[in-house]
Amino acid sequence: MSRHPDTDEHASDEALLAGIALGDDDAVLVFVRRYQRRLYGLALGIVGDAGIAEDVAQEAFMRILRHAAVFDVRRGTVSTWALTITRNLAIDALRLRRALPTAPDDLVFMNLIGRDAAPEDVAARVDEAAPAWAALTQLPPDQRRCVVLAAVYGRTAAEIAASESIPLGTAKSRLRLGMARLRDVVVKESP
Repeated sequence: MSRHPDTDEHASDEALLAGIALGDDDAVLVFVRRYQRRLYGLALGIVGDAGIAEDVAQEAFMRILRHAAVFDVRRGTVSTWALTITRNLAIDALRLRRALPTAPDDLVFMNLIGRDAAPEDVAARVDEAAPAWAALTQLPPDQRRCVVLAAVYGRTAAEIAASESIPLGTAKSRLRLGMARLRDVVVKESP
C-alpha cells in the first residue's frame, strides 16, 4: 500500500498531478505506470520508429512532470493534456527527422533495396530509376532541390519556401519548372 492516499493506484489523474506538483515520488511512479503505454503507443504510431518513440515518450513525461503544477482541469482532462503533449513532441520529432539532409544516392539505395530483394530485382530497379536520376541532374540546382524536397521528402510548396527562405511563389515556380523539365527529359529518352 502506498504511503500517501493520493498516490494509490486508484487515485484520479488530477490527484496524481497534484502529488507530482508537490514532489511526491510515489505519485510520479503511479502516473508513469498508468500512462507509459499510451504515450509510447501514440508516439510510435506517429513517428514509426521504436527508438524515437521512446525518446518522445520520455520527453513527454519530463514535460508533464515539470508542468504538473500548471495543469488546469477546466481546460481538459489529464489524459487529453498528456496525449497532446506527446503528439506535439512526436510531430516535432518527425519535422526534425525530415529536415535532416540525406545524400540522394543514399536515399535511392535505401529505397531500391528491401530486406527481401533479390539481386536481380535490385538491378532492374536501378535500371528503371537511372533515367529519372539522370534527368534530375540536368536541372538547375535550385529546381533540383525543390523537386527532391517535394518528391522525396513530401514537402509542400509552403514548407519548401520556409525551409529555403524564399517566397512561396518562387518555390511554386521552381517546383513547376523543375517537374516540367523532368517530364520533357524523361519523355525524350523513352523508347
